Amino acid sequence: MYKYKVSILGTGFIGLCSAACFAEKNIKVLASTHNEKKAAIINDGKAPFFEAELQDMMTNIKKNVPELLQCLTNPVKAVLETDISMITQGTPMREDKSIDLGFIESTAREIGEALKKKENYHLIVVRSTVVPGTTRNLVSKIINEVSRKEPGKDYGLCMQPEFLAEGRSIEDTLHPDRIVIGEFDEKSGAMLQEFYEYFYGDHLENCPILRMNLESAELVKYGNNCLLSTKISYANEFANFAELVPNVDIVQVMKGVGLDYRLNHRFLGAGVGFGGSCFHKDVNAIKAWSKSKGYTSRLLEAVLGINDDQAIHIVNLAEQLTGKLAGKKVTLLGLAFKPGTDDMREAASIRVINELIKRGVTNIEGYDPKANETAEIELGDKIKYANSVEDALKNSECALIITEWDEFKKLTPDDFKKYMKTPNLVDGRRIYDYEIFNKNLSFRAIGRINLG
Repeated sequence: MYKYKVSILGTGFIGLCSAACFAEKNIKVLASTHNEKKAAIINDGKAPFFEAELQDMMTNIKKNVPELLQCLTNPVKAVLETDISMITQGTPMREDKSIDLGFIESTAREIGEALKKKENYHLIVVRSTVVPGTTRNLVSKIINEVSRKEPGKDYGLCMQPEFLAEGRSIEDTLHPDRIVIGEFDEKSGAMLQEFYEYFYGDHLENCPILRMNLESAELVKYGNNCLLSTKISYANEFANFAELVPNVDIVQVMKGVGLDYRLNHRFLGAGVGFGGSCFHKDVNAIKAWSKSKGYTSRLLEAVLGINDDQAIHIVNLAEQLTGKLAGKKVTLLGLAFKPGTDDMREAASIRVINELIKRGVTNIEGYDPKANETAEIELGDKIKYANSVEDALKNSECALIITEWDEFKKLTPDDFKKYMKTPNLVDGRRIYDYEIFNKNLSFRAIGRINLG
């Protein structure tokens, strides 16, 4: 008998990583997706996408405790056979940049259908990123209408934002720095806290659990992602300042800033800009939400604008080295939005490629250790796809570092000289020693110009 049985409604990064981690701790998990092919892949012990450590964990579960993680295509059945249901559906961005809650709505209806047939008290936990008011005014309202049951009486309701960084989602799930529980009532929050006390055990000695109302918890997630996005755009703004004056290096500047005890060095790395499934979507969503309430966020407008301009900036740096890029072969090293994942959503590479095409570059070749396949789905025939660094650099006249994979960090100036037709390199992630590369190559880097 299992102490907890949990249904995970949504099998993306949050859902599947959570499901695997729970199963590893002897929690019975029924994941749910409407995609039959995806369900079959998961039930075969395979991850349908690349995320660091996830496949190893799923292989171990399949080999040793396969009954602990199953994936269904019937969410109503998953809810009926568990005690806690977690909504981990995507909340994509609409064309007008606002949040699309369609998946949340349909999942709430399915939960309502299940609760209509269920006698026992059941805890519903919204873990998807949703604008303030969604859990109470949308999710709960739909469940009530479908099931004719009431939160606090017949079922529990919580909103628990996740803080997983792609590329380290497993690590962040197993070792969070805090747990935020938004609760409809004390009973709901206490039940979720008890679950996490079981799951995390001694880790909670250094991991505070914060309990608050539903709407505050919803806004915590946006506050978190908007601040991280702001730090990145802030660092990129100062990187542009650094390029105005010889002898300034943005890496040293941000190291000095990040040592302030009121701040820290994380997310102060200047580069090509942020991407991924969260930052663009969440900053745009809360900006659109606040505007719908009559408040325009000038700060978030600037954060997004600076980030988008970084694609133009790195291409400008490239043309300072080579002259007009039209007619030349340009190589992108890295396509995923960050290392440790194959996710291409809002990746900086997409913006850079579009800017190159806008300037008449037709020979673009990219290489990514993990994301070539997902990149081809996203980009199609806009670029060519190489199977190695060597192939990507062959006959190239300019290379751009887009993603800071360890494989690229090991490259030396001699490697670029050996493989490229004309060795021009722009370090868009500041992974190389500036002095060494600038001395031995035609080289530019974000946030640094040649010594005067």
